[in-house]
Amino acid sequence: METKEYISVLVLDTPGVLQRVSGLFARRGYNIDSITVGSSEREGMSRMIVAARGDDRQIGQICSQLAKLIDVVAVIRLNERPAVARELMLIKLTITPEHRLEVQHLIDTFRCSIIDAGTNVLIVQVVGDKEKNDAFLQLVKSYGILEVTRTGETAMNRG
Repeated sequence: METKEYISVLVLDTPGVLQRVSGLFARRGYNIDSITVGSSEREGMSRMIVAARGDDRQIGQICSQLAKLIDVVAVIRLNERPAVARELMLIKLTITPEHRLEVQHLIDTFRCSIIDAGTNVLIVQVVGDKEKNDAFLQLVKSYGILEVTRTGETAMNRG
């Protein structure tokens, strides 16, 4: 059965490593749902979190192939233990004075933050799992979305 998996890939900070990782998925015909990359706890290394869908065999094969790539230090399937996943989303909304309280109520309900406010525009920061962020996006759509940017999901094992 196909499920969403999170794969943590610890890599050396070298040019081309992101291309090699994403190229491996492309060559195998697998789609990447999201990929995030940033500094890790180890100097000179970055951590990639790749969200992808596949059955147990497919994800296992991808992890084995990732481990063989140059500059890959470690590959961990995060779904094998309890994990948390979050995504950051910024939404720029058109806001009218008569809708300001309604939108503020949604922001409070979803525990979001207003990070910039103008006369007719709000920028809202939403942090949560993809489903929560999607739900908030649907609810504010009718107020007038000017722009949306999303980071993709990042994840970590609990404990």
